[in-house]
Amino acid sequence: MQSMLTASILTKLFNIIMINIVLSGDNVAVIGLAMRNLPVNQRKGVALAGSAGAVILRVIFSAVATLLIRIPWVNTVGGLILLLITWKLIMPAGRETEIKAADAFWKAVQVIIVADISMSFDNVMGVAAAAQGSIGLLLFGLIVSIPILILGGTWIAALMDRHPIIIYLGAAVLAHTSISMIIEGLNLVGYIGAVWAGVIPWLFAIPVLGWGCLTIHRQRAQKDVAVETGK
Repeated sequence: MQSMLTASILTKLFNIIMINIVLSGDNVAVIGLAMRNLPVNQRKGVALAGSAGAVILRVIFSAVATLLIRIPWVNTVGGLILLLITWKLIMPAGRETEIKAADAFWKAVQVIIVADISMSFDNVMGVAAAAQGSIGLLLFGLIVSIPILILGGTWIAALMDRHPIIIYLGAAVLAHTSISMIIEGLNLVGYIGAVWAGVIPWLFAIPVLGWGCLTIHRQRAQKDVAVETGK
């Protein structure tokens, strides 16, 4: 029983960290864009101050969302929203957000905070859902993942560019989480049984990962053809 409980907690933590990292690719770029006109000696301070403000607000919003998701109908709506976020992640529509460069320290900090929060709805919903009502798990997961993003955001973005399967792994986690939320929110366990309640989310998650592998294979094949034809 103890080992099962530990495995469940570790799985939830992994989901929180993975979702937060995968969904923060665009947020990472905010810092660099907002302070690109500042002197080099001010950029580190701006990055730390802006990130700290954004992190505090994101933690507050995520905690509120985690509490709300405990309500059954909110849980169901949250699951549907996560499905849309999953779709956006695997079928990117080329969302572009214009971030204006600031020429003053505190103005740049303000730009980072406002832009990050405006772009963080998917992050908030994703990590709140993965926490499954546990504020403690939510805070611990964010404490682990947010410094990773702040300190190694550029490296993580480059890693996902080189290995796009990471993005689809995050999408699979989101798909599993969203279907689990819908089943729980609609109280379907009593109708379909505990076994199917555990199996059905995987029936959605595995095809998402498979779609990702197929998409990556197609993209590589197209690049190879382009290289061979000289286009």
